Amino acid sequence: MCRNIRTLYNYDPPATNNEIRAAAVQYVRKISGFTKPSQANEAAYNAAVDEIAAISRQLLTSLETTASPKNREEEAIKAKARSAQRFGA
Repeated sequence: MCRNIRTLYNYDPPATNNEIRAAAVQYVRKISGFTKPSQANEAAYNAAVDEIAAISRQLLTSLETTASPKNREEEAIKAKARSAQRFGA
């Protein structure tokens, strides 16, 4: 999995459309090998991003959990601590 794609489920506040689209772009970039498609492939590339974003949005709204939502700020602090421990910074 592309390490730039972050978990978007069960956060408070919920994932925004921009976050879902950014994850879709990262996914399409990864599987296509293009960071920016040629003009010949641009329509197919953009259509794939749109479809994956829509399906991802549908998935996130249909999932259910009994776990309490994670706080974005607390999770960011934990991630920075893990990074500092891992890379010694």
